[in-house]
Amino acid sequence: MPEPALVPPEPMIQPDDVYNRQLIENVHPPGWVNPQPAGRYHLVAIGAGTAGLVSAAGAAGLGARSAIVERHLMGGDCLNVGCVPSKGVIRAARSWSEARHSAERFGGPVTAGQENFAAAMERMRRLRAGISGNDSARRFQGLGVDVFLGEGRFVSPDEIEVAGPGGPRLRFRRAVIATGARAAVPAIPGLAEAGYLTNETIFTLTALPARLAVLGGGPIGCEMAQAFARLGSQVTVIDHNAHALAREDADAAEVVQKAMLADGVRFAFQAEVREVRRQGAETVLVLEAGGERREIAADAVLVAAGRAPNVEGLGLEAAGVRYGKKGVEVDDHLRTSNPRIYACGDIAARYQFTHLADAQARIVIQNALFFGRAKASALTLPWCTYTSPEIAHVGMYERDAKEKGIEIDTLTIPLAEVDRAILDGADEGFLRLHVKKGKDTILGATLVAEHAGDMLGELCLAVTHGIGLKKIASVIHPYPTQGEVVKKAADAWRRTQLTPGVKKLFARWFRLFS
Repeated sequence: MPEPALVPPEPMIQPDDVYNRQLIENVHPPGWVNPQPAGRYHLVAIGAGTAGLVSAAGAAGLGARSAIVERHLMGGDCLNVGCVPSKGVIRAARSWSEARHSAERFGGPVTAGQENFAAAMERMRRLRAGISGNDSARRFQGLGVDVFLGEGRFVSPDEIEVAGPGGPRLRFRRAVIATGARAAVPAIPGLAEAGYLTNETIFTLTALPARLAVLGGGPIGCEMAQAFARLGSQVTVIDHNAHALAREDADAAEVVQKAMLADGVRFAFQAEVREVRRQGAETVLVLEAGGERREIAADAVLVAAGRAPNVEGLGLEAAGVRYGKKGVEVDDHLRTSNPRIYACGDIAARYQFTHLADAQARIVIQNALFFGRAKASALTLPWCTYTSPEIAHVGMYERDAKEKGIEIDTLTIPLAEVDRAILDGADEGFLRLHVKKGKDTILGATLVAEHAGDMLGELCLAVTHGIGLKKIASVIHPYPTQGEVVKKAADAWRRTQLTPGVKKLFARWFRLFS
């Protein structure tokens, strides 16, 4: 009887092209041989996303025996299915939009619509593969980290087993759980059968869906909705809230929402998807809003309705680590119910950002290896939604100040008052600052602008280290730049200090020289 033909393994990421093979060669090399465990490790990280990589490399850099265990792709969501590929797609979409509208906005030549979605996605894969060397198994091996590729699970309070025949066991003094999160899929009848995309699969596309339904109007949903609309899809965003980006101030979200509408995105707010069914080659979604039902058809459905922690299969019970629906439970020092084990990043954080995972990993290194007492609550967290325009925020919103009983003054500077924004045709937006009442201390900032995330750094520094508007007003900002909006806000605050009493003193002073 002839031997059965060997079936090649399923590629770890699609499509199977030269760039994704380069990616795999870096972040999960097919021929990788796990090292022999090096006695008791000072720190073992489960999960090689940002939190795990920073923890393991930081420990090794300080001279500790360090190991990391990854079951899938090193680099985690950020490199493979998150920040990196999404920003590549967003940049292509922005370029196409600018070319399409160059004549009407800037007096440039009319360009023909010769967009090539497959080429844009190939560019993204090429750039992602190039960046992947930073998170590669060989690079971290070179940094002194023992890299184990395989399923890792706790088998005791101080031991991790790497799955596989005769899989090694890693004994540790400290461990960090950094297994991240995945897209949460709502329990909608028929959704699984009809099929759907998440952030883990949308970047595998090589053909543009003519009609895309997006479940969720949060940051991921809005970023992808606008990008795919600019790339040529007919996009509908479905959300149960009254407006997109519900976490942000309503007027800030409205600026982005209007821009998305101008790009052709349709919205169904305060709506719930009650049923999904496959009807021939298309997917039909049954929506309910205001007690009425209607149907929309799509060629693809993107689920962007929240995240679920990756706690399954980790043996957390054997380790004595408590967890729940929101992930692994940690205290303010990021320590779990097992004092030997810490957790950081998306598996344990309220907010799920790469830069927060990085910052928390640094806290873990300090607290786990040096008996430090650094607190996660002491971090000042900025974030940015990469729509066009972007919304960037740091510190408190007005509602946060009210909840804490803090009296504030609020300054709002429209970008329409900033010359560079006008000249760039990007004057829809504003900077809003919340300052402590009667003081110049900045408690929070929201910026709605093109490249708002790049412009926020000055305000992050100010909020984190208590640099007030008086000092910012004394700094020369280059003209013309969009960043000048910060100086304008500082000058606006200084004008509020010119009270009637101060004006009277000045009047007396100048009368002496009349």
